[in-house]
Amino acid sequence: MTTTLQDASPIIIAHRGASGYRPEHTLAAYELAIALGADYIEPDLVSTKDGILIARHENEISETTNVTIHTEFAHLQTTKIIDGESKTGWFTEDFTLKELKTLRAKERIPQLRSQNTTYDGLLEIPTLQEIIDLVKVKSGEINRTIGIYPETKHPTYFQSIGLALEPPLLATLTANGYQGANAPVFIQSFEVGNLQDLSTKTDLPLVQLLNNSGKPYDFVVSGCDRTYADLITASGLKEIAKYAQAIGIHKNLLVPRDNNGKLQSPTSLVIDAHAAGLLVHAWTFCNEDCFLPLDFQGNPQGEYELFFSLSVDGVFSDYPDTAACHRTLQW
Repeated sequence: MTTTLQDASPIIIAHRGASGYRPEHTLAAYELAIALGADYIEPDLVSTKDGILIARHENEISETTNVTIHTEFAHLQTTKIIDGESKTGWFTEDFTLKELKTLRAKERIPQLRSQNTTYDGLLEIPTLQEIIDLVKVKSGEINRTIGIYPETKHPTYFQSIGLALEPPLLATLTANGYQGANAPVFIQSFEVGNLQDLSTKTDLPLVQLLNNSGKPYDFVVSGCDRTYADLITASGLKEIAKYAQAIGIHKNLLVPRDNNGKLQSPTSLVIDAHAAGLLVHAWTFCNEDCFLPLDFQGNPQGEYELFFSLSVDGVFSDYPDTAACHRTLQW
């Protein structure tokens, strides 16, 4: 599933599930994403106190669960430095899986997606294994292979507290039969070192995430001067290709916006990445005007058409049905 550059239609990656329609990182969001045509579903992975991988966008969970109303966990509220930023709240690594299973998910951005608040308090936090179980069942039901696209969140931080994400991730994937370069899996990270290390331990496809500002946090820790901007140069892409099979890029790196939010001319990044042998997956596509460029207000379809015309190999979308529909029109 991972060997196509420009010769096949781009993949649709359900960003945290169908998160435009259901609270993100829940089995309901993933299940709906599959029904809406997603090829891959994306769980962001963090660890519990007892070393179980679960799906949350952040290890601080006050924005995505009802932990604040669970008085039995009030004593676990704390302040931590995560990737150089001070955060106050409740953190997954301070809870056992059994404790986290007593919580329920809620919509992270209710001011934008009020319809999703209908599901607040109903849905559990899923484990990676539960997500894989869902994917296998649904793949069998619809006779179409659904892939998973896990992200290791804050890998340097979790390594520092003795809860490294990579060993249980590889163990879980291996136990479930995900092996080899053509397995329906992409492992992604905003950091570099953990992907380089993973490349020596697995043949599964790896994805270097690239933001439009800043630098990988492991570069901060090591004192490395390079930034994400350095990684998207021709030489930087060649270095990435030594350990990864794809880049997952902020879409503004492909088509920059001016200060008013209007699109400028596309960069050569897709061409350069393909020349280095790397797939290009762009993020994140949403239907709401506050996320859309000025050129496509009220017209998210137009944004997909533009990016598909640039020969990207995949898109991360909160609305996989919109993405799948306009992929079909383009290919």
